[in-house]
Amino acid sequence: MIKTIGCILFLIFLISCKRVSGTGESNILNVPLTREVSTFDPALSYDTVSMKVLYQSYEPLYEYHYGKRPYTVVPLLADSMPEISKNQLEYTIKLKPNVYYHDKAPFGGKNREVRSEDFLNQFKRIAYAPLKSPGRWLFEGKIEGMEEFRQRVGDDFSKFFETPISGIKTPDPQTLVIKLTHPFPQLLSALTMTFAIPLPKEAITYYKNDFSKTMFGTGPFQLVKSDSKEILLHRFEDYHPSYFPSQGDRFANENNLLKDAGKKIPFIFGVHFFIEKDTQKVWNLFKEKKLDLFVLDKNNFPNALEKNGELKKELNDQGARLQISPGVTFRMLAFNMKDPIVGKHENLRRAIAHAINWDEYISIFTNNVVQKANSIYLPGMAGYNPSKELGYSYDPEMAAQFLQKAGFPKGKGLPALQFDLREDSSEAFAKAEYIQKSLAQLGIKIDIIPNTFPDFIHKSFAGTLQFWEAGWTLDYPDAENILQLLITKTHPPGVNAAWYSNPYFDRLYNKLARLENGPEKYNIMEKMERMVLNDLPWIMQYYLREYVIYWDHLKNYRHSDLIFSTYKYARLEKTL
Repeated sequence: MIKTIGCILFLIFLISCKRVSGTGESNILNVPLTREVSTFDPALSYDTVSMKVLYQSYEPLYEYHYGKRPYTVVPLLADSMPEISKNQLEYTIKLKPNVYYHDKAPFGGKNREVRSEDFLNQFKRIAYAPLKSPGRWLFEGKIEGMEEFRQRVGDDFSKFFETPISGIKTPDPQTLVIKLTHPFPQLLSALTMTFAIPLPKEAITYYKNDFSKTMFGTGPFQLVKSDSKEILLHRFEDYHPSYFPSQGDRFANENNLLKDAGKKIPFIFGVHFFIEKDTQKVWNLFKEKKLDLFVLDKNNFPNALEKNGELKKELNDQGARLQISPGVTFRMLAFNMKDPIVGKHENLRRAIAHAINWDEYISIFTNNVVQKANSIYLPGMAGYNPSKELGYSYDPEMAAQFLQKAGFPKGKGLPALQFDLREDSSEAFAKAEYIQKSLAQLGIKIDIIPNTFPDFIHKSFAGTLQFWEAGWTLDYPDAENILQLLITKTHPPGVNAAWYSNPYFDRLYNKLARLENGPEKYNIMEKMERMVLNDLPWIMQYYLREYVIYWDHLKNYRHSDLIFSTYKYARLEKTL
């Protein structure tokens, strides 16, 4: 009898502690946002906070494979990879059938299947001048006829639908043809962005081309509620069949991310975004398990991490887990290569490269949460070599030798260098002071010039900066997106604020920009990197990394700064 009662109690315990994955609150993912979404318009959104929300509802033609690094483009709304002509100028894309929009209102309450003309409409919106889309630079000058469309339509919306883009054809509802002005392999990466989502004519007309407050998507989750405090998305019941990837890299296999391979997604019922600017309040919500994950900010590193960067034991014991993810942003010191002092004297730049202890700098200013740079390319990018070395390191004696070779022994005869701050903050000034003190030991004097960010940008465009800390965040994971920062044709007002110019480098860039990933491209990347490391327009500092803390009941999670549709792969196994 006692044994029977014990078995019954044990069964009751098992039932009460079961894992759940139903359609209620227990199966909604709770995620913080540090500020409000700037816009829901997929032609205008280009900030990380907004994209965390938009990619749950909007779907482009292609996406990055969730389980693979380097990043690999795979079909999403496209039915397959494009058929590319031999001259690499024409891309024929077949669409996946039976893909429907969330919102039925513009169609009289009926479902409407995605058609090829819907993508043409979005490309027109990108080119339409009054919208001022940040995606225009990705396609103009590359897709034939986009500039002509913009000029012909101007701000007259009555011409919008009737005016063609010569480089985009829709021969039938399931086929999209894109014609380029020149080979542009990076087009596939550009087609993973919300700039390449479909929008039907009926919706553009119904909403008067204003999608700032609504999401008209096809994705796994649809908008239910949005205000200044929260955004709520629920699963779209007519979502086209999609499945968890069955392949992955070493990280995916070692972290058991393929357990659900081949199963239909999404697993969760919805996503609840909490909008909270105070990161201490966000941290408290996470500790109370009201949030399922939290991308740590610098103010909360001490709350979550030991000094060695590992998760604190008490959090680990409570079921918290830590994931460290390579970012897509890097920092470097930059020189104005047309400056008569720093630009003329290569050995002066070499002296500075060897005079700064970057290990100590990273420890002081980043709590060792970044990755020291070893290349001008980034982890996760095709062609990145983790064993690459920059060719310079902290060595005061070597720095002194290079300074003497430059003609300024112990700094004699060298005027004070101007180090411009990119923002007016105590942190920026403290970093500059560290560099100032490091170079003073060599005999190099530094004047720190404070700026507001607009002032800094103005100086950058005007070419009046001499020496500064620069940074870049990838638009897409291709070497071309970095190397464009150093070619002659992007001198200010373009992105080449270093005013670096090398005809051979430019020729190599023009060749690389037309190549698919592969041995030929990687060989050119290596040649171009050697030139940068030899000429030193940049001194590489570090790559940013994301530290994400989450509770163990969140399964299948892999953070990425380029894959924003992460939540459709998530599974929640909360204990009741």
